[in-house]
Amino acid sequence: MTQPGRTMVNFSLSTCRALNLLFLIALAINTFSQSADEVHIVPRSLPQNSHQDDLAVQMKAVRVDVDLVLVPVVVTNSQGAPILDLQKKEFQLFDSEHEQTIRYFYSEDAPISVGIIVDFSSSMSNKIDRVRQAVSEFFRNADPRDDYFVITFANRPRLLADTTQSTETIQSDLADIRSKGGTALADAIYMGIEKLRKAQYRRKALVIISDGGDNMSRHSLRAVKHRARESDAQIYAIDICDSPSILVTKKLEERFGKQWLTEVTEQTGGRTIALDNSAGIPDAASRISTELRNEYVLAYKPSTAAYDGKWRKLKVRVTRPAAPLPYQVYYRTGYLAKKEEH
Repeated sequence: MTQPGRTMVNFSLSTCRALNLLFLIALAINTFSQSADEVHIVPRSLPQNSHQDDLAVQMKAVRVDVDLVLVPVVVTNSQGAPILDLQKKEFQLFDSEHEQTIRYFYSEDAPISVGIIVDFSSSMSNKIDRVRQAVSEFFRNADPRDDYFVITFANRPRLLADTTQSTETIQSDLADIRSKGGTALADAIYMGIEKLRKAQYRRKALVIISDGGDNMSRHSLRAVKHRARESDAQIYAIDICDSPSILVTKKLEERFGKQWLTEVTEQTGGRTIALDNSAGIPDAASRISTELRNEYVLAYKPSTAAYDGKWRKLKVRVTRPAAPLPYQVYYRTGYLAKKEEH
């Protein structure tokens, strides 16, 4: 594909020819703008980064009468370390069981809009110091250009901070909060997803730190799971598991917190890291931050496009020959197809 260039208008042209040329340019820009609006909601757009300007322009050119689905993928080894040297030929991608041709392949770090959701309910009182360390570790790996916010929750969620405050101020504010009250986990996640809808970047993620469960939310777990499925954000969770004796005394919705969190995170291309010791929380936060910086993006045009508004399942495989151990591959489990308007 030819590389995009810069069009220069020769001011020695006659006035008529110059006006005609400007009209054609305006018409072309308008056509691209309209065609982009017709593309269905995709898992996530490619990172907005100066290094990929050429690819972005090329993709605009093929969006006329074409739907592109973009699939972010994280690949790790058995120890959880990202695999960074994969090539396009080593991926297989399936849409509703039909293998697709990967038209574009991309891998590069770029700024991200990310929300950190922290559980300050009473059950977290013996874990909070580690949680504060985890937030610090996450910010340590962050891009200075990132757009971020922090939500804390107990009986109800509240916005603690966003990018108008420094990370040092956020950590100071977290140090002043004491653990008490119930667990409105679903409400906090719902609030985070809604806030990401107005985020600065198209790359979006939520990171949840909690001991799981919910006993105070107004939003149902089912409603939040559905909202997460519609979102274009990746959701990660660090779940600090309670001992069996504590689980016996908890309500049903609290005991199944880990299972519910896993269902939410995996459908968005993220994952839940379950810990049985709070000492591992800072390391888990660092691993998640690293994964978000080392994603592949696969782009394709569905070979069996259907404008029915239904959920379409995705499957991604890594086919590297002679790999020493199986890789872990994380990606969105599907997307909602565009519904044709009559």
